[in-house]
Amino acid sequence: MARRILLCLNHLGGDELKYVLKAFEDNWIVPMGPDVDAFERDLEAFVNDRGDAPALDKRVVALCNGTSAVQLGLMGCGVRAGDEVIAQSFTFCASVNPIRYLGATPVLVDSEPESWNMDPALLEEAIRDRIAVTGHAPRAIVAVHLYGMPCRIDQILAIADRYGIPVVEDAAEGMGSRFDGQECGTFGRYGVLSFNGNKMITTSGGGAIICPDDEARRRLMFFATQARESYPYYQHEELGYNFRLSNVCAAIGRGQMRILADHLAHHRHVQALYRELLADIPGITLHENPSPRYDANFWLCTVTLDDSVRVAGRDKAYAEVISGAVGGAAGVTHRAISPHTAVEPNVDVEALRLALQAAGIESRPLWKPMHLQPLYADAPAYVNGTAEGLFRRGLCLPAGPYVSDDDVRYIVATIRSSLQ
Repeated sequence: MARRILLCLNHLGGDELKYVLKAFEDNWIVPMGPDVDAFERDLEAFVNDRGDAPALDKRVVALCNGTSAVQLGLMGCGVRAGDEVIAQSFTFCASVNPIRYLGATPVLVDSEPESWNMDPALLEEAIRDRIAVTGHAPRAIVAVHLYGMPCRIDQILAIADRYGIPVVEDAAEGMGSRFDGQECGTFGRYGVLSFNGNKMITTSGGGAIICPDDEARRRLMFFATQARESYPYYQHEELGYNFRLSNVCAAIGRGQMRILADHLAHHRHVQALYRELLADIPGITLHENPSPRYDANFWLCTVTLDDSVRVAGRDKAYAEVISGAVGGAAGVTHRAISPHTAVEPNVDVEALRLALQAAGIESRPLWKPMHLQPLYADAPAYVNGTAEGLFRRGLCLPAGPYVSDDDVRYIVATIRSSLQ
């Protein structure tokens, strides 16, 4: 059988089956039940732990996905139609789309080169300019811990506090990452986790919103369960959503929590092995923690190619129109009419992706910044070129629990043999 190394496939190895079977035996299969409650308690214990420092006191609501958590966080911050919300441009669309779901306007801010996340200086520039343009500050800020690398959340919060703007902290890719010893997702007013099939733990699909207190938890739980009022019949006075996690999915999550520490250790081990094996390859730079304050989970291990790098087969890059989607995306039914878009990874990045693909190795370009997406072409954007430069030169390498040491050696050997 041909070798196949997936980018990030999660591993079921805890007590998932035991919990799921118990959920079926007890007939708890709906978006409520004992496993949902227990999973939320497990998550609260995890996010509130700060080692030797005093524990936090956050509350968690388990949801159907991380995108719904972003939306609820924005609602908790009071975002309404017509508002502006500042968001990180260099991210997956799920960080930004919920702004539009609520009828608000995203204001996109570029990255700084150390963490690849929101540039605090550019953030403040954007806030000042939006106040000058609209007469008031944006309603909220969505900060992202991209690829599990913590953002400069300390500086972002300081700026946000200066202007009285709440922060929704998107740690969908950052479960287990820490900044200054504190769990990512617990700094802002609200935090977001994802349990998609490729994240640090999975519930097959799912997510969670981290809330500051019980009152906020009850309020967002209300919106997540169709905003039903307390009558013996269905009374609805506010718009609600069907966002809760099912008991069966929560049962999977309970088992996954038992092996989360193993997953985190494995991702960091894979990063360390890439560091060792890529060290003598000129022009390939592995993205690392910028300083000891950062403790990334390395959800995906990412590299950039210097402009001097030349990859064999670069003349064949973008030669064919792709009919599906790179990265295992489901539900892609549109066929591109051209192999090119206005801004795309350079030919050497694409040639390397194709070389890895031919060797049975899944890789993926970095996220295309939101300010370069046709969907957000009309959104106000404050850019410095960092995100675009990273997108043109970057690639994600396999890092999941099924990636072995031999796999990493094979991946690096393939990269080495592909360079001219």
